[in-house]
Amino acid sequence: MNKKTESPRCFPPVADERSRVLILGSFPGVRSLAQQEYYAHPRNAFWPIMGDLLGFDPHAPYGERLQALLDRGVALWDVLHCCERVGSLDAAIDPASVRVNDFDGLFKTHRFLHAVCFNGRRAEVEYVKAVRPIHLALPSIPELVCLPSTSPAMASLRYHDKRDAWRVICDYL
Repeated sequence: MNKKTESPRCFPPVADERSRVLILGSFPGVRSLAQQEYYAHPRNAFWPIMGDLLGFDPHAPYGERLQALLDRGVALWDVLHCCERVGSLDAAIDPASVRVNDFDGLFKTHRFLHAVCFNGRRAEVEYVKAVRPIHLALPSIPELVCLPSTSPAMASLRYHDKRDAWRVICDYL
């Protein structure tokens, strides 16, 4: 008897009533899924960039880092609820397996978002493809901003170049 294994699922959104900027990745990588933490790969620049921009310790315990984001008006989630892929690269995602998160529900409960910022091009592409109609129906439409991926796979940009590009999120807080 063959048992079909269930596709990994993303994490719940990290958001509250103070959230003004929603940062969306595509889907957690292998290391993040194993540790059950957003951006857990030690070479991913997400936490150091956020620490630099928002003034918190990027090496603090995970719960403290999440709280630091919330305290500064930043929400965190992924576009994809589940998908199948081998490894962590977005290019390995099987398009037929993609299921997006419940953005209708998120936007109904978090009405004060000024911007949706994408951590890389794949997150933006999946969002625009599947979520754009919901986004355009919002009473107050958040701006869409695509930022360079913080992934170590995006090696064409140095850390400070990524950080400088990500600085735009501060304009929405």
